[in-house]
Amino acid sequence: MSFTPSPSSSSSTRRSNRSDVAAVILAAGQGTRMKSDLAKVLHPVGGKPMVMRAVDTAHALNVGRTVVVVGRDGDAVRALLGDGAESVEQGELLGTGHAVLQAESALRDQVEWVVVFYADMPLLRAETIARVLDAAQANPGPMAMLTLRVPDPRGFGRVVRGPDGGVLAIVEERECTPDQLAIRELNPGVYAYRAAWLWDNLKAVRPKSKGEYYLTDLVEIAAAQGHGVPGIEADDAEELIGVNTRVHLAEAETALRRRTNAHWMLEGVTIQDPATTYIGESVNLAQDVTILPNTHLEGQTSIGPHSILGPNTTVRASRIGAHCLINNSVIEESTVEDHVKIGPYCHLRPKAHLCEGAHLGNFAEVKNSRLGKKTRMHHFSYVGDAEVGDDVNIGAGTITVNYDGKNKHKTTIGDHAFIGSDSLLIAPVTVQHDARTAAGAVVTKDVPTGKIAIGVPARMRDIRRPEPDDKG
Repeated sequence: MSFTPSPSSSSSTRRSNRSDVAAVILAAGQGTRMKSDLAKVLHPVGGKPMVMRAVDTAHALNVGRTVVVVGRDGDAVRALLGDGAESVEQGELLGTGHAVLQAESALRDQVEWVVVFYADMPLLRAETIARVLDAAQANPGPMAMLTLRVPDPRGFGRVVRGPDGGVLAIVEERECTPDQLAIRELNPGVYAYRAAWLWDNLKAVRPKSKGEYYLTDLVEIAAAQGHGVPGIEADDAEELIGVNTRVHLAEAETALRRRTNAHWMLEGVTIQDPATTYIGESVNLAQDVTILPNTHLEGQTSIGPHSILGPNTTVRASRIGAHCLINNSVIEESTVEDHVKIGPYCHLRPKAHLCEGAHLGNFAEVKNSRLGKKTRMHHFSYVGDAEVGDDVNIGAGTITVNYDGKNKHKTTIGDHAFIGSDSLLIAPVTVQHDARTAAGAVVTKDVPTGKIAIGVPARMRDIRRPEPDDKG
């Protein structure tokens, strides 16, 4: 089973039926500090746009409705969402309170609870939101919220608590007094509300100095009505990294990589240098896999037990079997069976298939080809659009010449054939089982069993068998 670290994989989270809950995801901000032509929420973390990570988190929470509030590049965000979430548009960016209010027409009288969080917190877990929702549902008052204690406030609003420990107010950093700026309990912006109370009281929020309506004012409104507001403290500060700049984007990438690598090490995978190891969320690793430095595993990739990958290796959307050794190589959309050795400096392009026990030497390249069991392809060779049998020797510098300028053609090499170094096989051509080519041969015609192709262009000769030794 692959690892998906952003949404919670907690079984209790996934089992809970929250059809009476809606998630409102705030994704309308301009993201000016990113200094990008791309909307901030479309920037990827771990290869997936942040807004899609937020939607995945809502799905993992198993809510009944998911509504994304869009603004900048709204059409691009909606196209990305597809059928995965509803969207509403915040035409004027008048603050977070105004943003949530845009979802009222879609959700009023439809659900009992609303959770709100930001699309630019790509590491937020569903189980953390579930803790806040559980606290809200256990609270006789109208809401609960998440808080965070860290030394660096990074622009978050400050949480002001009363004598009984309940939250009395959230003060945005730009509105803080000097004493409030010293507070280190922060508001990361994750809330759960009783839906009817939320829609009624959002209209009571008044604009601040810049004409913006802050969602955070709802805490003070609830407290003024005599309601307690539980503040649920987060367990993991990295989970709540908010992305506002490219620096924050890199921090989120690093934290996600650390989370992913830690998961696999606890599952029995050896990662020699986690800081330079990149493992995608769709990757599946068996026990006793070893990953050496500067290795990238991407897409729908699986690695079998006891295989060693790296250093300096990329595997993308491929299946690698057990007991393989892949050194300083690139493998794309290919299949590698058990006990295969590759590299260094090899390239498997899409639709390459190496059967059990095959071996690729230095600087070998395979594309859209199948190499049979125990076939050996030596250095500086290229095999494309070919079917190669079992126990074949492909000498150094061999090329299957598969392209005539207009079309690709197939090369077939039978079992136990021997292809001499620097052979050029001009496709379409077949080298039958137990046939040979001499070093430097340019093969333009099929080579029958028991024959060897020699010369330029190659001519067929009988294979000379070694004479028995008559010396007594």
